[in-house]
Amino acid sequence: MAFAPVECDEEWLPLLTLGEAHALLSVLRTVAAEGGPVAAEADGLSKEIAACISPQD
Repeated sequence: MAFAPVECDEEWLPLLTLGEAHALLSVLRTVAAEGGPVAAEADGLSKEIAACISPQD
């Protein structure tokens, strides 16, 4: 899955390990897919994080 480039200036992202970042990304994508009141925010955050980390093998 590819996303448009997003500026990666989040200060908290370097505090996560790569594994933790991928786990968070998975949770955010699940929340976004399920819909609900925070789905749009979860989708936006997942795109930002995906643009800032390397793909998981």
